[in-house]
Amino acid sequence: MTARASRGHVAALMVAHCAGMIDLVALPVWVGALVQHQQLDPQQAGMLVSLFLIGAVVASVGLAPRLQRLRPRTVAAPAYALAAAAFGLMASVLTMPAMVIGHAIAGLGVGAGLSITHGTIARSERPHRLFALVGIALGVFAVVFLGGSAQLVARLGTASLFTAFAVVMALAALACGLGFPTAAGESQERRAAPASRLSSTVWLGIAGICAMSLAQAMTFSFAERVGQHRGFGLDAITGVLIALGLVNLTPAALAALLERRLPARQVVRIGPVVQALVGFTVMTASGFAPWAVAMCLFSAVMIFTHTFAFGMLAGLDPSGRALAATPAMLMTGSALGPVIGGTLVKFHGYEAVGLAMLVVGGVAAICLHLAGRTPIATRSLA
Repeated sequence: MTARASRGHVAALMVAHCAGMIDLVALPVWVGALVQHQQLDPQQAGMLVSLFLIGAVVASVGLAPRLQRLRPRTVAAPAYALAAAAFGLMASVLTMPAMVIGHAIAGLGVGAGLSITHGTIARSERPHRLFALVGIALGVFAVVFLGGSAQLVARLGTASLFTAFAVVMALAALACGLGFPTAAGESQERRAAPASRLSSTVWLGIAGICAMSLAQAMTFSFAERVGQHRGFGLDAITGVLIALGLVNLTPAALAALLERRLPARQVVRIGPVVQALVGFTVMTASGFAPWAVAMCLFSAVMIFTHTFAFGMLAGLDPSGRALAATPAMLMTGSALGPVIGGTLVKFHGYEAVGLAMLVVGGVAAICLHLAGRTPIATRSLA
C-alpha cells in the first residue's frame, strides 16, 4: 500500500471503531434518556440497551470464525448502514415495540461492522499500535459526543439521541465503503496463520475482557443516574462527562507510547483491580469531588488496559479470529451489565452495583493474570 492509501485505511478504521464502540461512549446518556424521557424504570432501560448489545454479540460470534474467508469492505459498510437505518427508525417511531426491534437490529449491524474492524486491526503488522490509534480517535469522538448529547437530549428528548446515532452509523458506512482496508494490508504472518483451535490461554484472556466489560457497563450505565440521584445537578454532571471525554484522549496515546516500555502481562493484571476500585467509588461516593474524579478516570482505565490486552491476544492468536470476536467479548459483558445493574439499582440501590464491581473485577484480574503467564512473541516494529 502507498502511504496515502495507508492513511486512508487508518481513517476508515478510526471511524468504524468509533461507531462500533458507541455504547462505551454513550451508555450514561442512552440509559438516562430512556429513563427520563421515555419513563422507563432502570431495569427496562437496561434491558433495551442489553438487546442492542446481545445483537452485537450474536453478529460477532457468527462472523469471527469466518474472518479469513470474508471480504472486509463488503461486510463492514452494509453492516453500519443497517445500524443507521435501525436508529433512524427509532428516532421516528418512539414506541416500545419499535425500540425493541430497532435495538436488536442496530446491534446486529454494529456487531458485524465492529467485528470486521477489530479482526482487520488484529491481522495488521502492528496491532497494538493500530488499536491505540483508533482508541485515540474514540477519545476525540467521546469529547464531541458527550459535550453535545446530554444537553441535546435534555432539550429535544430521546429522538435526538437516536438521530445522532443514525448519523454516526451512516458516516461509518460511508467511510468503510470508500476506504476500508483489504487483506493486502495484513502482515504475511497473519495471512498465513492457520485456522487452528484457540488455546486455553486465549480463552482466559477472552474471559477476562468479558468480565472487565461487564464491570464497565454495569457501572457506566448508571453513572449519570447516580449523579442525579445524589443531587449533583445537570450542569455539573454534563461538565464531568465533558471532562471524562477529555481524559479519554490520553489512555490510548499513552498505551501507544508505552507499548515497548510496559509489559502487557503486568498491565492486564493490575488494570481490572484499578477499574473495580474506581467503579466502586463512582457508585458509592456521597460527595461530588470523589464521584467526579472517579468518573473521569473510569473509562480511561478500561481503554488503557484493553489496548494492552488486545496486543497480547494478537500475539497469542496470529489468525486474528479471537480479536475479531472483540465485540462479542466487550458486548457480552456490556449486554449483561445494563440489565444486571438496573436490577441491582431497582431492588438494592446504587451501592449494590459498587459491591458487584469488586466481585467482577476480581474475576477479571484472575483470568487476565493466568492469560498473562504465557510468553508473547514480539515482532519487529520496523
